Amino acid sequence: MFGALNRFISRLDSDSPAHGASGHGLFGFQVLRNKDAELPIEPWFDFIVGINGRQIDDPDPHLFAQEVRNCAGGTVTLGLWTAKGQRTRTLPISVPANQPSLALTLQWTPLSSTEDVWHILDVAPNSPADTAGLLPYGDYIIGTPSGLVRGEAGLGELVEDHLSRPLDLQIYNHEYDLTRVLTIHPSRHWGGDGALGCTLGYGALHRLPAPLQEPPHGPGETLFETAPAAPLATPSTVSSSVPEILVPAVQLAGVSPTSAPGHDAASAPDRRARKGRAAGGVSPKRAMDEYFREGEEKSRAVDHAPSSSAVKGGLPPPPPKAGAGGAPPPPRAEDVVEGG
Repeated sequence: MFGALNRFISRLDSDSPAHGASGHGLFGFQVLRNKDAELPIEPWFDFIVGINGRQIDDPDPHLFAQEVRNCAGGTVTLGLWTAKGQRTRTLPISVPANQPSLALTLQWTPLSSTEDVWHILDVAPNSPADTAGLLPYGDYIIGTPSGLVRGEAGLGELVEDHLSRPLDLQIYNHEYDLTRVLTIHPSRHWGGDGALGCTLGYGALHRLPAPLQEPPHGPGETLFETAPAAPLATPSTVSSSVPEILVPAVQLAGVSPTSAPGHDAASAPDRRARKGRAAGGVSPKRAMDEYFREGEEKSRAVDHAPSSSAVKGGLPPPPPKAGAGGAPPPPRAEDVVEGG
């Protein structure tokens, strides 16, 4: 299934007019060696595809060297394509006037040559790959110190040629962004499947990704660092720092309720009593009952309805019980039958 999907994606890349971004059909000067440690150019991964704003389409190295010499005492701008994430960037480099050279060893190579990589997906325990130190998901086999490995079947043929013999492989780890050489001993008798004991991925879904910005943390290391939490403020601190927002109107006016015009002595105690009840910490249920009771009294006063005590006092007395007064009791049923 993955093989068919890889072939389908490769067909789309070849049919796309913007195939230059993926490296298909493009060539450049691959950097084989960099003698200047301060020059941020990586061998094998980086390709020089442009110079001074122009794309390089001529494989003649003398024309490239002449363009560099023309910039002696100044700056030459290189267009670089990297296999790590298939990205392009520009890099200005100062060219010495006395020795106009970049100290690079270059080779005209197709950019698609960096697609012959094998992604380590799984490593069986106690296998040759496990013994050699291959890491799943992070490691990629990019070739051998003696040269590149071409084609999907290239690695299998190389392994078959080195059965029961040591094989040196160049391994790139994108999590730590480093390249190392591992020695593996392919064997059919290690107790599992395959000569390496690992699952490999190849094709468009397993090209080299861009390196991580930060290396992953190892077991037991801190993943996140947080600043120490600030101490919680006590109620006294909050009350002293926050200004008082609600101020009674009487306090602002500077007068007492009894001295203010329009206030009588009878209403002042009632308001103070209600204010005392509100500030005294009554329960919410009792406060709601008092609120509805006051509303009911105001509604009756507006409607001129008699109060409950007045209605109760104005009712006529109930009739007297039978036999207690001057009126004779009603005749019984027996008396009515006999009399008839």
